[in-house]
Amino acid sequence: MPSPAPKVLRPVFGPVLMALCLGLGLPALAQEAETDPVEMVDGDAGAFLAARAAAGQSDHTAAADWFARALLSDPTNAGLLEGAILANIGLGEWGPAANMARALQELGASSQAGYLALLVEAIAAEDYALVLETSRDGASDGALLDVLVSAWAEVGLGRMSEATATLDSLSKTQGMATFGMYHKALALASAGDYEGAHAILSDPNQGALQSLRRAVLAHARILSQLERNAEALALLDASFVGEPDPELAQLRLRLAAGEPVPFDSVTSAKEGLAEVFYTVAMALGQDADATHTLIYARAAQALRPNQDDTALLVAGLLEEQGQHDLAIEVYATVPATSPTFHIAEIGRAEANRSAGRTEAAIEILQGLARAKPDLLVAHVALADAYRRDERFAEARDVYTTAIDLLGPPRPENWGLFFSRGICAERLGDFEGTVADMREALRLNPDQPQVLNYLGYSYVDRGENLEEALSMIERAVAKEPGSGYIIDSLAWAYYRLGRYQDAVAPMERASLLEPVDPIVTDHLGDVYWAVGRTREAEFQWHRAMSYGPTEKDATRIRRKLEIGLDAVLAEEGAPPLAPVEAKANP
Repeated sequence: MPSPAPKVLRPVFGPVLMALCLGLGLPALAQEAETDPVEMVDGDAGAFLAARAAAGQSDHTAAADWFARALLSDPTNAGLLEGAILANIGLGEWGPAANMARALQELGASSQAGYLALLVEAIAAEDYALVLETSRDGASDGALLDVLVSAWAEVGLGRMSEATATLDSLSKTQGMATFGMYHKALALASAGDYEGAHAILSDPNQGALQSLRRAVLAHARILSQLERNAEALALLDASFVGEPDPELAQLRLRLAAGEPVPFDSVTSAKEGLAEVFYTVAMALGQDADATHTLIYARAAQALRPNQDDTALLVAGLLEEQGQHDLAIEVYATVPATSPTFHIAEIGRAEANRSAGRTEAAIEILQGLARAKPDLLVAHVALADAYRRDERFAEARDVYTTAIDLLGPPRPENWGLFFSRGICAERLGDFEGTVADMREALRLNPDQPQVLNYLGYSYVDRGENLEEALSMIERAVAKEPGSGYIIDSLAWAYYRLGRYQDAVAPMERASLLEPVDPIVTDHLGDVYWAVGRTREAEFQWHRAMSYGPTEKDATRIRRKLEIGLDAVLAEEGAPPLAPVEAKANP
């Protein structure tokens, strides 16, 4: 069967850092997000239970409300205060979180979440002496967050030598060089030492730094401040492939025009500290749970609310938690003038779709496509939304608009032709399907999704079966663990009359896709073809329980009533080829 249609690719920021941060002394907030059961001594048990349930579902709004109600009757309960702090941080409400952290301090309770709330409050107030004092214990233990915070607090106090010494020491710790050198370069540049920052970022021994988007963009701006725009352009050309996104495109235009681009990556200690929290959040990335990562992302957002990359990170984490309305609020903070506005709008549309507001999602994307008529990704996102909503004619038209923006297509553009080909197939234009799928294969000859889709389409129509089988076999070789592709291989054998050959791959496909109605229905047909009729009927019954389309369900019911041979006769289809039947169990 065809592989699932491609999804919209979401942007990924800073993937190199994700592999560098785990297990390096970060505060154990993930454990606090799943605190030990809170004992209710005197209080509102209903509010407590509701708070716990809401927190368990990452419903930060409800959790904050219910914890507040529970605290009214039990205000000195450390567990309730801890839960309330985490819920408020999830909402980005750092003021209430800091107030509750002080209440915990008065109780003599230890709390990493409370520590973080008070630390963010001190940074927001630019009280760097207090920041240094607050982070000192953790810095002495070598905790990554606290060492970076201490260094930037020294910058805020005007003690650059102490700051760079701290970062040099961090860089000598195994696995920490990227963190230390990145922040040292930013600290030097924020103080106007562009030569020193350039020396770090261009050092071939710091190869990981040269793979980080934010480090590369900072380096390009530093080169511009050194009146070396040509080198900055060469750096961007060497670091990024494909069509530049709007942020890169704007930076390239300014550099090409000879404009001195200001260094605005980090301009103060407070912004440097925001970058610390962003760095930690990105380093945790996909390897930590979203609740843990959100805490650091929310801290970065609180300290630098106009940083659009941070807003995108926070919104994406909220989406991952299923908090779509909160995500929509954060996406909406990215202004239309931002180079990342299109990413925010695509994210806002996706959050609306996930919340069940499909029409609102499409309206957002229609508006983006109108506002950015030359932006390829805007049209692709709208076309993908139409296709998911089975509005195939509209999707096909918008994919055509996107393809017209390409110029000569490149190998990475295969997905556009593949997606347009799917729409053509659903609209009954098989010639259009073949044309687009073959163009996709011209661009990417061994792409397994395309090989499988076109091969299966031929098999399903009973056309071009030998080439179709060859395509599907190539797809299986590329993705041997794909149940959908293995189903296509088995189905090709079935349509060629090689029923016995179809049994093993079809059974494997069913194991890989155990609740897919099409795969299960196919398994029933293969069993029937080899004479295992009782097993066939069992699989058809299973297929009915997995929610097939109404068209497929009608055909399955008919097979259960009169058998596959009679259904084929009713449909005027060729009969099954005779095989030696196996005895039913």
